[in-house]
Amino acid sequence: MKNRVISESIEVNTSASNVFDLLAQPKKHSSFDGSNSVKGNISGPDRLYLGAKFSMSMKLGIPYRITNEVVEFEEGRIIAWRHWGHHIWRYELLELDASRCRVTETFDYRNARSPKMLELTKAPKTNQRSIIATLNRIAKLYS
Repeated sequence: MKNRVISESIEVNTSASNVFDLLAQPKKHSSFDGSNSVKGNISGPDRLYLGAKFSMSMKLGIPYRITNEVVEFEEGRIIAWRHWGHHIWRYELLELDASRCRVTETFDYRNARSPKMLELTKAPKTNQRSIIATLNRIAKLYS
């Protein structure tokens, strides 16, 4: 994990715009979250945009609330957010044809406030497993 970027990809049987629409709706995040930590949307817009802030109800052992900000946004192609820790969750979509796309999810902690703490708590490995589970859930939604 020397580069502090964890990515996985999957091909999905739908258009990139359909997947992007799913990702851009925070109220739907718990439907595909592979970490099983996202419990629901608390506040924020119905559809995300660059600079949008949204809060989620989470649970990793204990319940908590986290507020994210969209830091990258290119309609139909890229959406990414981060919270106070400054590590980023990014989704990149590549249209393969009218009915298939490649979805890449990335956990990018190069600019995290405490990358060593993330590594000590094994967050990169845990997040890699969660990314794989998330991508599989997204693919299953369109199978």
